[in-house]
Amino acid sequence: MLILIAGPYRSGTNDDPVLIRKNLSRLEAPALAIFRKGHIPMIGEWVALPLMQLAGSEKPGDAAWEEIQYPVAHRLLLKCDAVLRIEGDSKGADQDVAIAQKLGLPVYRSLEEIPAATGHHMQ
Repeated sequence: MLILIAGPYRSGTNDDPVLIRKNLSRLEAPALAIFRKGHIPMIGEWVALPLMQLAGSEKPGDAAWEEIQYPVAHRLLLKCDAVLRIEGDSKGADQDVAIAQKLGLPVYRSLEEIPAATGHHMQ
């Protein structure tokens, strides 16, 4: 499965770059375990951040940020097979969960809920 990891990125940071980086690290923390279960982890910021830089974004919430940040996650959800919602208040992550549920995708709340991949998969 391609699993989107959703949780706080900008939320609760008051746009402090150090706190934003900590949130990104929290998002990335389960990625290796997801991979080791035989899946592909995905985080919207892995796609959005380079695009925002190319679009000339200078700070969270500016026009380029708004154009790209949430739409990236929403487009990714159309390709994903599931969502892992990590803890923490996040309007964007809550939107991701709502979209996933509308699409009929499973929403996991812990790594333990994610099943190991079965069948023939590449190591």
